[in-house]
Amino acid sequence: MPMKITSAHFKIIENLLPVQRGNVKISNLQVLNAILYVAEQGCKWRGLPKKFGNWHSIYTRANRWAKNGVLDRVFAALQENDFINIQVDHVSLDSTAVKVHPDGTGALKKTVNNLSVNREPDGQPKFIWLQLVHKRP
Repeated sequence: MPMKITSAHFKIIENLLPVQRGNVKISNLQVLNAILYVAEQGCKWRGLPKKFGNWHSIYTRANRWAKNGVLDRVFAALQENDFINIQVDHVSLDSTAVKVHPDGTGALKKTVNNLSVNREPDGQPKFIWLQLVHKRP
């Protein structure tokens, strides 16, 4: 049975969510159910079924709620009232999920050794690569 927040459950946690202002096409209930769908199915935001609405609008609101702590409060209340049960069994990280900043890779900066900029008048590069020789004891 997929995780889904019903209208009755939503009435209990509705006060934890920001008040919707303006011309909003997607309700907070739809956004919460879309977030649960992504969490349960493990799909990308772009993979949300059309029934939830525009994926980018949902992502934008979910991202804003996460940064403001709204999702933490909502999911704590949902688990407290036993409406949903989420348990993290394991976490997996790989290079497609965690990117290293270019400064952390140990690579030289492109501007320092750009051969087209740092050439001597005769066309030779200004830098020289020396091979390190280790002496044996």
